[in-house]
Amino acid sequence: MNYLTEEIHRICEEYSIEKYTINDDGSIDVDGNVYLHGCGLDKLPLKFNHVSGDFWCHANKLTTLEGCPQSVGGNFYCNTNKLTTLEGAPQSVGGHFWCDDNKLTTLEGAPQSIGSAFNCGYNKLTTLEGCPQSVGGGFYYDGNPIYGKLGNIDYKSYIKQLNRDKILNELLSR
Repeated sequence: MNYLTEEIHRICEEYSIEKYTINDDGSIDVDGNVYLHGCGLDKLPLKFNHVSGDFWCHANKLTTLEGCPQSVGGNFYCNTNKLTTLEGAPQSVGGHFWCDDNKLTTLEGAPQSIGSAFNCGYNKLTTLEGCPQSVGGGFYYDGNPIYGKLGNIDYKSYIKQLNRDKILNELLSR
């Protein structure tokens, strides 16, 4: 067993991560949930690839989502951290995606597909550009500067308008 593999096993044991597979690139797939909430982390201790269950990394001191899984089968919680961007976030989440109570100024990097609710409330958002293209449940963005301008909008209509505006702007810039 090489040093990297030994270190991954040690970290998984420390954080009670079970049923995992180490990939050739040093990332791990987890068959189940990952609980890293409230650990005082300023960065994730491992590089995750796929997590079949929930991924909890909220209530830490994270300033980046580097190392987050590419996909999460269940819920993803990165709320109550110090994030200014969602770069590195999973691109698909089967359940809820909670990134509220951070310092986000943009939604760039947000998952494109969320199976249930999306909560980006209580950040510093002045635009919703970069928001997910598909959200299966509620869309919550209250407590942001943009909320005062838009109010309680119909999310699906808003996404359609954003896409129309983007296409129109691309056509006009030719």
